[in-house]
Amino acid sequence: MSKIRTTGGGTKKEAIIKKAAMLFCRKGFASSSMRELADLVGVEAPSLYNHIGSKSEILQAICFQVANEFNNHLIKINKTTLSSSQKVETIIRFHIHMMLHSYDAVFVANHEWKQLADPFLSNFLNQRKLYENTLVSIVEEGIIKKEFKKLDPYVAVLTILSAVRGLEFWFRHRRNIREKELEDNMVIHLMNGLNK
Repeated sequence: MSKIRTTGGGTKKEAIIKKAAMLFCRKGFASSSMRELADLVGVEAPSLYNHIGSKSEILQAICFQVANEFNNHLIKINKTTLSSSQKVETIIRFHIHMMLHSYDAVFVANHEWKQLADPFLSNFLNQRKLYENTLVSIVEEGIIKKEFKKLDPYVAVLTILSAVRGLEFWFRHRRNIREKELEDNMVIHLMNGLNK
């Protein structure tokens, strides 16, 4: 019988969750089976249940891991003495980094969260709302301090989040552009829309 391979000192559960993110990203949560996941991991399906309780538990782990990474980064940045403009740029760069380096998990969190059951669904939506509201408050602060143009803060945040999420198209088509160049170009375009 094969053993679950781990990388970088991670646990077997983490290895399963990473493979599950790949599977859910490719096929969708509802269309993916534990048998398919077991094949991807390289073990018999019953062996998965030694490390994970259910497919729903895996989705919860993926969604909240992503949400926690974004929220922890936002809290950390918001506590700094950076200007509003510097905060927003740092947050945009973090979003791009997450899309480029944790694409499967971020894609699943963006698209499959609706498959979460309560209380997890409500918790996830509350975290998302808090995240967006905190971003809006950073943009509002930048407008008050005259760092940003007078614009609707919510629309600004929606535009930023939508633009970064648009990297899904880049992943599908893999245009010939280096990641650093892609990141810098996106930051320039998005910050030019905000900065005075």
